[in-house]
Amino acid sequence: MSLILGIESSCDETAAALVTSDRRILAHRLAGQEDEHRPFGGVVPEIAARAHVEILPKLVEDVLAEADVSLDEVDAIAATAGPGLIGGVMVGLVTAKGLALASGKPLIALNHLEGHALSPMLTQPDLAFPFLLLLVSGGHCQLLFVEGVDQYRRLATTIDDAAGEAFDKSAKLLGLGFPGGPAIERAAKDGNAHAIALPRPLVGSAEPHFSFAGLKSAVLRARDAATHSAEDIAASFQQAVVDCLLDRTERALRGFEGATALVVAGGVAANQAVRSALTELASAHGLPFVAPPLWLCTDNAAMIAWAGALRFEQGLVDGLDAPARARWPLDLSAEKARGAGVKA
Repeated sequence: MSLILGIESSCDETAAALVTSDRRILAHRLAGQEDEHRPFGGVVPEIAARAHVEILPKLVEDVLAEADVSLDEVDAIAATAGPGLIGGVMVGLVTAKGLALASGKPLIALNHLEGHALSPMLTQPDLAFPFLLLLVSGGHCQLLFVEGVDQYRRLATTIDDAAGEAFDKSAKLLGLGFPGGPAIERAAKDGNAHAIALPRPLVGSAEPHFSFAGLKSAVLRARDAATHSAEDIAASFQQAVVDCLLDRTERALRGFEGATALVVAGGVAANQAVRSALTELASAHGLPFVAPPLWLCTDNAAMIAWAGALRFEQGLVDGLDAPARARWPLDLSAEKARGAGVKA
């Protein structure tokens, strides 16, 4: 049994956690920055990086104290090394390197997307490889065939905006507040999902990828037309996103056999409309549907520590020269998609 200290700082959440390889979360602390970024309607990278510097050392001290564990008792230190806002990534990674150097413990420079990809296994011991993963985080929207730790085959990615970006930008257009995903979901509960015929980009296409930029533009036009309430636009937008995710995921399910489950992870996986639709899709294909608990969907350090534990058990550790990366594909062999697919 190994004990891993995890650090996460890739965007606007600062987090630290202690997790064991037998799935026990000994301590977990997370500090958000919503108040700092709310006046700007989105995350400001420089503000986020400064906040990480101020908050992270205390969070690490707190999780060690809460678990009554010393740094010497930790087997390895895992930190997000990308992708993400480079300033924030550097803060977390440099902190982890300093702790690793001071304690003589191994460093695990973790891909943030791998943290999301493996997070469902932290609370679902029966989930086994290989599984089909819909990864829908703030800046990424991908379909991946997860064959094992460090074994990812990308089937699809976004060619422009990710679903999470579309949620955030549409919420800002509608004046619904920040963060955008929960704001859209709240407003949609009071709206009519069929009020506006918004587009479903790439639905039905032979191309495997996602696209949400046109949908976001349609939200802007609907707002400027001033013929529908913000609630109706939010509900119609949310339904359009769900339809796009379902269509692309079903296409992937038809093309690949052998998956043990349909899995969703990432911040957008907390959306109840998305979960409900994917549950029905998985059932229609005779597969179990697996999603992390809501708190494990958004950025957190428990998923980083857990993925670090899985890598540590396989001897996958890194040197202190491991770089911080703004972009870092999980599947390095995947062909670049047109448009913004380089983000994959």
